[in-house]
Amino acid sequence: QVQLVESGGGLAQPGGSLRLSCAASGFTFSDYGMSWVRQAPGKGLEWVSGIYTDGRATVYADSLVGRFTIARDNAKNTLYLQMNSLKPDDTAMYYCARTGPSMSLDYWGQGTQVTVSS
Repeated sequence: QVQLVESGGGLAQPGGSLRLSCAASGFTFSDYGMSWVRQAPGKGLEWVSGIYTDGRATVYADSLVGRFTIARDNAKNTLYLQMNSLKPDDTAMYYCARTGPSMSLDYWGQGTQVTVSS
């Protein structure tokens, strides 16, 4: 069965960095686009970034361009999100999700918590 397992979250100081990982299994990872989505406390879901199957095309939420970088390693079935210059507003649960054939996010991981605080 499809499984997505995020890791790498934790506590970071403002201005710091974190690298999230998402280990995928149960499907041919290289055949699917992938995304990161976050949910801040008390707020709705916010799409963060997406990456196409070969990793050469990436897209970001406008507010995050220049601070976050999405990447993937198809040999390791792993998705990444490098987060730099972190702000308290980046505090959220971060989820990785698979882009299904209809372009919807059809499978989600359980999330990893990121807290940015001094």
